[in-house]
Amino acid sequence: MGQKHEWSKLSTESKVVAAGRPEKKADGELNPPIALNSTFHVGGPIGYARSGNQTWSALEEAIELLEGGKTLIFASGMAAINAILSLLPPAGVIVAAKNGYQGTTTYLKNLHESGKLTVRFVDLTNAEESMAAIDGAQIVHLESPVNPLLDVVDLPKLITYAKAKGCGVSVDNTFATPLNQNPLAMGADIVIHSVTKFLSGHSDILLGSLSTNDLALYNRLEQSRKYGGAIAGPFETWLALRGLRTFAVRMQRSQENAMILAERLSKDSRISRVRYPGLPSDPNHLLAKSFMKGFGAVVSFEPRGSAAQVDLMCDSAKLITNATSLGGVESIWERRRRWDTESHTVPESLIRFSVGIENVDDIWSDIDQAMLLAKIK
Repeated sequence: MGQKHEWSKLSTESKVVAAGRPEKKADGELNPPIALNSTFHVGGPIGYARSGNQTWSALEEAIELLEGGKTLIFASGMAAINAILSLLPPAGVIVAAKNGYQGTTTYLKNLHESGKLTVRFVDLTNAEESMAAIDGAQIVHLESPVNPLLDVVDLPKLITYAKAKGCGVSVDNTFATPLNQNPLAMGADIVIHSVTKFLSGHSDILLGSLSTNDLALYNRLEQSRKYGGAIAGPFETWLALRGLRTFAVRMQRSQENAMILAERLSKDSRISRVRYPGLPSDPNHLLAKSFMKGFGAVVSFEPRGSAAQVDLMCDSAKLITNATSLGGVESIWERRRRWDTESHTVPESLIRFSVGIENVDDIWSDIDQAMLLAKIK
């Protein structure tokens, strides 16, 4: 791949365009090829397809430049989470959010109940509670903003405390993205992405990634991927790299739209609460502003209506898609408590709204007509 050191001082917006390209040569390819090989001739560093792939390397290099740490691609975000958990000893202690991403939370609950791990579930926004739980733990798993309530965790404080106590730190950076915060620069050991979401940005692949600047830890995670079989397909990886080229401009537009819509929703009498750290009125605003460069493209809000009305509202949208995902070019929303596994700290009426790149007035008109059809007043 290309010469990374030539881009070390470039902005994120430039890195996502330049990274992961083949070496420049006469009639050389501008884009890396899709490497469809399960078998390789002897004598090279790959050896077998569970150990590497040229298409993986291009995407890994690109994310490495964004997050500032050597990167591994996995078949999904949950596969990446599993690789981290595989490093813990039997009944090892992990601290995690009690109301975070429901996929991670549900899996950790299952591991805790089966005795395979000891999980200390905490309110990560409560620094004192979190620090007390970190004492004696092997790893603390952070996410900020927290999915789906968009609470902001004091990452600099908790990371510094955990490292002083000899506790490893992983941070799910999917919502914030490296455009807005870089946990490795704050001292975290591992950064996780659901590449499915904002990095690839087109709702067409499942991938995950782990980044670290600890070489020994990288090697252990690589072994976990290799022998755990959480292998990314070359087609999906190539699509993710293509999507990553427009990540910065997509994220900029989505964040701008999110801010405008959050402001409009906060002034609408049909909405009881808007959760978005970009709003000066949001209780997380000052903390987020202290270490984040932007506030993300997800807005959570609570219409004044029953669960059935909110479901009807989500179904009544013409432009916004009612679906479980986020981070695509299209606007997507859903009532989160429709899932049994969602934390019961999440209000029944809460909508998690991933704001896309459409015209903001068109999005707002769609929200308005959906509320009218659902008779939300």
